[in-house]
Amino acid sequence: MKTLILMRHAKSAWDDPQQSDIDRPLSPRGRKAAPRMGTWLAGEGYRPDYVLCSEARRAKETLDLVKPSLPEGARIAFRHDLYMAEPRELLEAVSKSPDTAETVMLVGHNPGLGNLAGSLVAQGEHKAVARLRTKFPTGAIAAVTFEIDHWDDIVAGSGTLAAFMRPRDSA
Repeated sequence: MKTLILMRHAKSAWDDPQQSDIDRPLSPRGRKAAPRMGTWLAGEGYRPDYVLCSEARRAKETLDLVKPSLPEGARIAFRHDLYMAEPRELLEAVSKSPDTAETVMLVGHNPGLGNLAGSLVAQGEHKAVARLRTKFPTGAIAAVTFEIDHWDDIVAGSGTLAAFMRPRDSA
């Protein structure tokens, strides 16, 4: 069995209209929420072996704040192609993860991340699945399990939503 953790970057700041989108930092609210989400992740026993993270500043800052809750030695790959990627591109990146990793975490952006989560989940607690499909807010985490041995065996509709946590639920 494999577990995929999908995390949308925490709330970003829009203070500087001249700043490019990829360079936007986290807002104070995002800097407060991200470590809480990391604590929740560790408290639930999710231990990513391998992390894929968008190179956008807000995604990197989110990961930096979650990192203290990750297992020591977790491998991290920052990838430019994850910035604003479509669901199929995100799934392709996940499919190339090392099969030695039992849990992969992907830190990215909407709409791609939320759409990917919605397309992968076929089962799970009904209300949690409905919340995930309705809105995947900033800082949210979805844990999806798959009865597979290889990451490239993931297909749409093959996952079970094990958990869906939003920052407002973790406060």
